Amino acid sequence: MQECVLSLSPCSDLLVVAHKHKAVFLSAKWLTDGSGKEEMTLATTWSGTLSTEEGESVSSVICVPLASQKRSSTGRPDWTCVVVGFTSGYVRFYTENGVLLLAQLLQEDKVLRLKCRTYEIPRHPGVTEQPEELSILYPAALVTIDGFSLFQSLRACRNQVARAAAAGSDVIQPPPLAYKKWALQEMDSIVDHSSVGIMTLCVFDQMKNASILGGFHASVKGNPPAMSQYVTVGAGPYTGFYYAVEGSSQPLLSHVAMAVASKLTSALFNAASGWLGWNKNKNEDEAVQKQKPKVEPATPLGIRFGLPDSRRHGESICLSPCNTLAGVTDDFGRVTLLDLVRGIAIRMWKGYRDAQLGWLQVPEERVDREFSPSVARPKRHALFLVIYAPRRGILEVWAMQQGPRVGAFTVGKHCRLLYAGYRLMGVNSVTSQGWQLHTQQVCLLDPTTGALRTVNVPFHLALSDKKSERAKDMHLMKKITTLLRSRDIKPEDGIHIKYCLSFQALESLLSAKDAPVSCLTNVTRALSETLKQQPPEEVDGALHQLCSSQLKLLQLYVDIQELHSAEESQASSVNDSLEGFEEELSRVASTLQSYAQLTSKPSVSFAQDSPDSPLSAQAFLSQIECTGFYICVYSAGNFLFWGCLCGKSPIHKVCGTLQQAGISPQQLLSLLLSVWLQREKEVLQNSAVTVRQLHTLLLSLSDMKGAIEDSWDPQSVSPWWQQVRSTCIQTNNAAAALLAALVTHRAAKASIAARADSKLQSEWEAVSLELEQWVVCVRQLEDVLVLQTLLLVPPPQGAAGGAAAHCSIKVLLEGGTGGIADSVSKWVFRQNMAPEKLREIVLKRNADDSGEEAEQKAGGDPEEKGRSQLLTAVCLRFPQSLSPDLLFAHSSWEYVVQWNKDPEEGRYLSWAVEHLKLISSPHIQLGISTMMWSTFIVKRFSTAAFLMEKVGKAPKDRLCRRDVGMGDKAMTSFLGSCVQLLQILMEADSAVEEVSAPELSVEEVWCGADGPASIAELALDQRGVHFPLVQHHFLLASLLHVAMTFSLRVKPLSLFDSKVRIQDHVFVFSPEFVLMRRYLFFLMRALVGWVQAIDDVASTPSTPLPATGPTADWWPSLCLELGVLLQVNPDILQRHLVCELYNQGLDVRAEEMMLEVEDKDVLGSQLLVLTGQRLCYSLLHSQSQTQAAMELLARLPPTLCTWLKAMDPSELRCPMVPLAQTSRLVGRLIEMLPENHAQYSLALHLLEAVDVLTTED
Repeated sequence: MQECVLSLSPCSDLLVVAHKHKAVFLSAKWLTDGSGKEEMTLATTWSGTLSTEEGESVSSVICVPLASQKRSSTGRPDWTCVVVGFTSGYVRFYTENGVLLLAQLLQEDKVLRLKCRTYEIPRHPGVTEQPEELSILYPAALVTIDGFSLFQSLRACRNQVARAAAAGSDVIQPPPLAYKKWALQEMDSIVDHSSVGIMTLCVFDQMKNASILGGFHASVKGNPPAMSQYVTVGAGPYTGFYYAVEGSSQPLLSHVAMAVASKLTSALFNAASGWLGWNKNKNEDEAVQKQKPKVEPATPLGIRFGLPDSRRHGESICLSPCNTLAGVTDDFGRVTLLDLVRGIAIRMWKGYRDAQLGWLQVPEERVDREFSPSVARPKRHALFLVIYAPRRGILEVWAMQQGPRVGAFTVGKHCRLLYAGYRLMGVNSVTSQGWQLHTQQVCLLDPTTGALRTVNVPFHLALSDKKSERAKDMHLMKKITTLLRSRDIKPEDGIHIKYCLSFQALESLLSAKDAPVSCLTNVTRALSETLKQQPPEEVDGALHQLCSSQLKLLQLYVDIQELHSAEESQASSVNDSLEGFEEELSRVASTLQSYAQLTSKPSVSFAQDSPDSPLSAQAFLSQIECTGFYICVYSAGNFLFWGCLCGKSPIHKVCGTLQQAGISPQQLLSLLLSVWLQREKEVLQNSAVTVRQLHTLLLSLSDMKGAIEDSWDPQSVSPWWQQVRSTCIQTNNAAAALLAALVTHRAAKASIAARADSKLQSEWEAVSLELEQWVVCVRQLEDVLVLQTLLLVPPPQGAAGGAAAHCSIKVLLEGGTGGIADSVSKWVFRQNMAPEKLREIVLKRNADDSGEEAEQKAGGDPEEKGRSQLLTAVCLRFPQSLSPDLLFAHSSWEYVVQWNKDPEEGRYLSWAVEHLKLISSPHIQLGISTMMWSTFIVKRFSTAAFLMEKVGKAPKDRLCRRDVGMGDKAMTSFLGSCVQLLQILMEADSAVEEVSAPELSVEEVWCGADGPASIAELALDQRGVHFPLVQHHFLLASLLHVAMTFSLRVKPLSLFDSKVRIQDHVFVFSPEFVLMRRYLFFLMRALVGWVQAIDDVASTPSTPLPATGPTADWWPSLCLELGVLLQVNPDILQRHLVCELYNQGLDVRAEEMMLEVEDKDVLGSQLLVLTGQRLCYSLLHSQSQTQAAMELLARLPPTLCTWLKAMDPSELRCPMVPLAQTSRLVGRLIEMLPENHAQYSLALHLLEAVDVLTTED
C-alpha cells in the first residue's frame, strides 16, 4: 500500500488505488450487515490497465468531482473524473467506469504531482475569488489548465462518449486542451508545488519589489498588477516563490490550430470524413497514434525569492484552505509552517519523518436565537493542521498559527492520510447559492482493517480558556444528542452543562425516544439539586421551574402506569341509577348493531399509530404541560382513562391521583369524552362493561371539588353537564355519543337527586329544566344515529360519488331545514338508486305496507333489502323533513348538480327530471323546474341552438364538445331531458292555481335549525312563468331533439317566423306558405328517420319498441303534436307515415297507423302507386324472372302493362316484399277507393294480377 498512488474524492464516494500500470476504482455503496444495520462501504467498480505507451506507469492520481448543472441539484456531484499522470508525460482523464475521455502529452517527462483548485465562497468582502484550475508539475515545467474550460471539455467528451456507445460507432478524438506552461528556473530540483492563486500586492509591497528588482531609479506602475503565485519545494533553494503576472503569457493554442487545420485539409480530399474525424481510415488512425503530438515549449519564469537551506530537501507541500499558510515536510523529519503572504517560515515541528499533512477548517457553531437578526456577523472559522507521523503511528491536530496540540490519536504505522484540498469543480458564485457541499476534508485510510475514518475537530478547541466555556457546552450538547440517539443511556449522563444550554439539554433529554423513565427522573432530579446548591442570584428561574414541573409530571406518569399495571382492579359496583338502561337502549338496538357492522370493516393502519400501543414518558410529556400549580393536558386521555373504561384499573384511585396532581375536573371530563368517542369501535364491542365504567367515572369526576359549583342556580342549566352535551352535539361518532348521553343523563339525574336530598328540598324547576335538555339531546342523537347508519351503507361497486358523509347534531342544525333531506339525497346519488326504486321505498311508510308485502317487493337481495329498511327507518324518524316531495326535490337537485359537474353523464339529468316528475305538489315542482332551467340548463341550451343554426345540421362530436361542452350523444340526451323538463314546467304551471301551496315544517326536536333555506323553500319563493313563452321553448327544444336524434339537416331558428305575436297570452302564428312547407318537410323527414330506425328493431310485428332512443314508440305522436302546434295538417303526416311504413316493408305497423287517417281517397292513391312499384319490381326488375311471370305480363291489359312499365321501383327502400303482403295491400286499396274513383279499375286489374302471381307461386 505504501508504494501505491492513492486518491480519494472530496465527496468520499470514489477511491482510486494505482500501482505501476494497473489501477482499481472503488465506489461508495450502502450495504446491510446481518444485524440489519446499514453502513457505507467502498466496493470495486472497475479494475484494469491504464498504461497505453510502452514502459509508462502511473505517477500521480486525483479524483475531481464535477458539479451538476441541473436546477434541482443541492450540492451533490454529477459524476467524478479521474485524472491520471504517467511517467511518459501523458495526462489522461477517465470516468468512474474507466472509460478514457481525453489524453494529452504536455511534456515528455514524468508527471510529478497533480493538484486541483476549486471555487470557494469568500468569507469576507475583500477576499478575491480564485478561479478553478488544474496544475501539473513536471521536473522542469509547471502546466496550468483553466478549470472552466476543462469542466466544459470534460462534459462534452463524456456526452460524446455516451452517444458513440449508444450508436455503436468509434469515439471521436477531441481537440487538445488550452493550457499555460511555465519553465520554473533558478531552482536545482522541484518535487512538489502549490498553486496559491491570483493575488494583488499593496502599494508598499509593489514599491519595495520594484526598488529591489529595478534599483533606485525604477519606475512604479499606478495599478498593482494581478499575479499568480506558485510555491515549490525541493532543493537549491529549499522553498521557491514564483509570481507570474497575469497577461504576460497567452495560452498555448498552436497545437489546437494545427489539429484543426489538419482536419480541414483532410476534409478537402475525403468528402466522407468531417473535421472531427468521422469515418477515418484505419491506416490513418494507426499512423496518427504512432506519431507523438508536438510538445510546446515552456515560457521561462524566474524565481522571485526562496528559503535557502543547502542541506535540506523538501518532500511535500500542503496548502491551507485559506490560501495563506502551507505546511512543508523535508528529509530532516521536520514540518515547517510557511506564511505565504510574507514568504517566511513561522513555525517548525521536529520528529515527524515521512510525515503526511492535511488541513481542517471548522466553522463556529452558534445558536441563532441568541443573536439579533438585524446584526449580520460573518461566521468565524478555526484552522487546524493535521500531521500523521507513520514512524510513530500517531495522528496529531494542532491549532493555528501558534496554538497548542488539541488532539492526538494512536493509529497504525501503515496508514495513509488522504487530503484533497479542493471541492467540486464547475461551481461558481451563482450556482453555489443554497447548496450544501457534502465534502470531507481529512480522511485516514488504515490498510490493515480497511477502515476509512474522518477527522473532525470542534471549533471551541481553537479558543482560549475564557472564551471556550460556551463553545465547550455546545460541543457537549452535541455529544449528548449523539448519546441520546444510542440505546445505552446512563442516568449520570448529561448533567454537567452550564449556562442556558442546560435548558436545551434537558429538553433534548426529555424528548429522547429510548431514554427510560428512571434515567429521565434521575437526571432531572440531579440537575434540580445542582441548581438548589448554587447561589440564588446565579440560578436560572426558568430552568429551575422546568425541572420542578417535569419531575411532577414524571411522577404522575409513574403513578398512573403503576395503577394500570396493578393486578387487582376495583370492579365497578352495580349502581341503582343504571336500572332500566337496557330497556331504554332497546329502542335503537337494531340500529346500533347495523352501525357497528358498518364501522367495523377492516382498514389499513400503522402499528405505531395504534391507541393500544404503550405511551412512552416522552410522548406523555409532549401531551401535557405544567404551569405553576396547575396541569394542562392536551391529548393523554387514552393513557389516563382507557384502562378504567375496560375495567382493568381502579377508578377511584386513578381519579384521586389525578385530582392530587392538580388537573381540573373539566379537563378530565373533556379527556374522558374524547377517549370514549375516539375508541367507538372498542366501546361497541364490549358495551356492557364500558357503559358501567363510564357511569362510575362520571360520578367520580362529578364528586371532585370544582366540578359542580356549590353556588349553581337551580333555575339555570349546569355548565358541568352542558360540557357533555356540547361534546355530543359536535361529534360525528353517533353511537358513542348516544351511549354517553344516555349514561350522562342517568348520572346527572342521580347527581341532582343527591344534591336535592343534601339540601333537604327538591329543586323541581332545576331538575325539569336540566332533564328536558337531556331528553331533547337523546332524541336528536337517536335520529342522528339512524341517519348516520344509512349514510355509512357502502355504494354498489362502480357507482359514482365520494366517501361516506358524516353528520352530527351541529352539522344538521347548521344545514338548515333542508339539511337532512340534502344528506339523504347525496346518499341516494351515491347508491345509484333509480327514481322508481326510491319512490317504491318512500311510499312504504305505512306499517301495513312495510311487512311481508314489502319484503316480497324487495326481492331476494339481502343488501338491497337492508338499504330499503334503513331508508324506511330514516323516513319514519323524520316524517316532516323527509316528506316524499322534499326528498324527491332534493334528489332531483342533487342529480342535476352532479350532471353539471360531468355533462357527459346524460343519465344524471334524465334521472333528475324523473325525480321531478314524482313531486306531487305543483308549486314545488314549478319552482324546482324554474331554478334548474335558469341555473344549469338555459346557457347550454341556447349554445346548442345557435350551434345547430350555424352549421345547418346536427353538429358532429368535435363541435359539440367545443361549444356545448359535451359529446353528440350526450347532447342528444340533454335535449331530450330539456323537452321533458319544459313539459313538466308547463303542466305544473297549469295546475298551480288548482292547488294551494304546501306548508313546510320540521320535527319538534329539530326546530332550532338555523342555516340556509332549503330547496323547497327556495322553490316556493320563485316567481311564476309565462306559459306561451315556455311553450315556445318547448317547441324549439323538441325540434332540436328531433334534429339531433335523426341527424336532420335543418336550421332550427329559421323555422320560426319573426312576426309571431301574442294575443290574449296565446301564441298566434301567421305562417307564410314557405314556413308551412318548412314545417311539413322537417316533420316528414323526422318520420322517415324514425321508420328507418325501427326497421332493424321491429323485425317482427310482435316485437315491442323500446321506451327511449330513436326507436321509441312515442316519436310519431310527438311529431303529430308538433304539427298541431305548428298548424300543420296532421292528416298529411299520418298519410306520409303510412306510406313510409309500407315503403320500408313494415306492412303490419302501417295497417295499424292507417286506421287514424281521415282522407282515405288520397291515401289510396298514394298506396296504389306504391303497389305498382312493388309489382313492377317483381315482374320487370327482379333477377329471378320466371316463365309464368313473363306470360302473365303478356296477358295483362295494355293499359295496366303500360302503367307498370312507367313505375320506378328504385324509390322503394324494401322492394323484396312477400306477394301475400302485396295482395293484402291491394285488398285494402279496393276497400278504401270508392267505385267511382278514377283509378278503381286499375286497382281491380292489380288485384287480378297479384292473385295470379300468388296462385302460380
